Amino acid sequence: MTSRRSPAPADNDPGKPGPPHGEGGDALRAGLKNRHLSMIAIGGVIGAGLFVGSSAGIAAAGPAILLSYALVGAMVVLVMRMLGEMAAARPSSGSFSEYADRALGHWAGFSIGWLYWFFWVVVLAVEATAGAVILNGWVPAVPQWAWALIVMLLLTASNLASVGSYGEFEFWFAGIKVVAIGAFIVVGLLAAFGALPGSDNAAAGFGHLTDTGGFLPHGPGSILTGVLTVVFSFMGSEIVTLAAGESSDPQRAVTKATNSVIWRISVFYLGSILVVLLLLPWNSAAIAKDGSYVASLDSIGIAHAGQVMNVIVLTAVLSCLNSGLYTASRMAFSLGRRGDAPQAFARTSTRGVPRAAILGSVVFGFLAVFFNYRWPETVFAFLLNSSGAVALFVWLVICCTQLRMRGIVLRESPDRLVVRMWLFPYLTWATIAMIAFVLVYMLTDDAGRDQVLMSLLAAAVVVAAALLRQWRQRAAGAGAADGRTAQTAGSSHGAGPGSPGAGPASPGAGSKSPDKT
Repeated sequence: MTSRRSPAPADNDPGKPGPPHGEGGDALRAGLKNRHLSMIAIGGVIGAGLFVGSSAGIAAAGPAILLSYALVGAMVVLVMRMLGEMAAARPSSGSFSEYADRALGHWAGFSIGWLYWFFWVVVLAVEATAGAVILNGWVPAVPQWAWALIVMLLLTASNLASVGSYGEFEFWFAGIKVVAIGAFIVVGLLAAFGALPGSDNAAAGFGHLTDTGGFLPHGPGSILTGVLTVVFSFMGSEIVTLAAGESSDPQRAVTKATNSVIWRISVFYLGSILVVLLLLPWNSAAIAKDGSYVASLDSIGIAHAGQVMNVIVLTAVLSCLNSGLYTASRMAFSLGRRGDAPQAFARTSTRGVPRAAILGSVVFGFLAVFFNYRWPETVFAFLLNSSGAVALFVWLVICCTQLRMRGIVLRESPDRLVVRMWLFPYLTWATIAMIAFVLVYMLTDDAGRDQVLMSLLAAAVVVAAALLRQWRQRAAGAGAADGRTAQTAGSSHGAGPGSPGAGPASPGAGSKSPDKT
């Protein structure tokens, strides 16, 4: 089923200029600088999940968690290459949702757009709560719910101000994360190999990778178990393709981000996890108790390692909140432009900011925060599980879309195919198979099963809504067309000289009207 609608033009399409300064309109503005996009691309793959979730993966797979990260990293690299191919050819704030609309049909763009929006507004609640816990530990006089409110209001205000404000905040948040992980890797490697003066670490080098039960202490199956624990920490890599729509040179930004994703994942994920495993045995009680990064810093002898890590995690949380609100609002804006969301979402302020889309997204985020405090084990748990596998659904849709979009781009504007997927279509099909395998394997895992089933339920509801909406639109269009045909036929047959309404002012009463049916 393919869409018969004309796709919404790209937000920065030269043929579709935005409104002049000082007026509202329906176009975003190119307010992101190259340095903003560069840091968004680099920091986009570093979520709070890397810092707080890696200890669970290490416990599940041991040193083999490195292979789990490598497998997921390879999958993300391939997905980003496909998305980069489409985004460089057609930059848009709706990114893969608009591409799916064009390539797979309106139902696909509608469904994946709303599911992606839902994923990020739930993430807003998760990250706001995580940040509030840290801040409440520092200033217990302020209640945890108040900290969550303060954090959400601060970042909402920055997003409402201008896209440049979002870019500036994200530039510094991502910069802190990048510097922190870079320093951690350098200092950790020096300590692991005995080259750091004054280090308390035993400097076992590569010994910890095999000295406690071997490299695969839980067997080869633990690699896939590790995949399930780490796959969702990679979500966010695609944000740069949405943000590129608000830059002055989106094609260059997307190309650069796509080409650099390999080293970004290799350094920040594989590099930092390798350092943790070099510094401590994988089954160290400290990793389970304090978290992998805090335990590693403690083993080196860095004072106040826990507080240092809390600052870094808080930065990652604020970065994720900032980007989550930006991403959700731009997807809502794109849906509004295509008529799939309230029309108000498609309007922008005098600064080119989609205020209604931002406020609509943050209102749901506030509700989710409330549910987290009021019904954490029921309502919020349902929201969390029903959005849990959306990341994999998004990647799957990107792959399927790229299979069709390659032909569309080659047919309409081959000169814009500046980024190409490797070994097309074989690697695309291999990635689809890999993602499908992970989804099926999650059904065998107790924790993963709930996420897949609940997410499938949410997806089924959204797809059903999309198909019902499309059917009603077609039915309404067919009814209107039948009415126009009947009206034209009636006018044709009743336009004789003695018929009522056959005077000169009568519609269709011209000399040529009998020829039109």
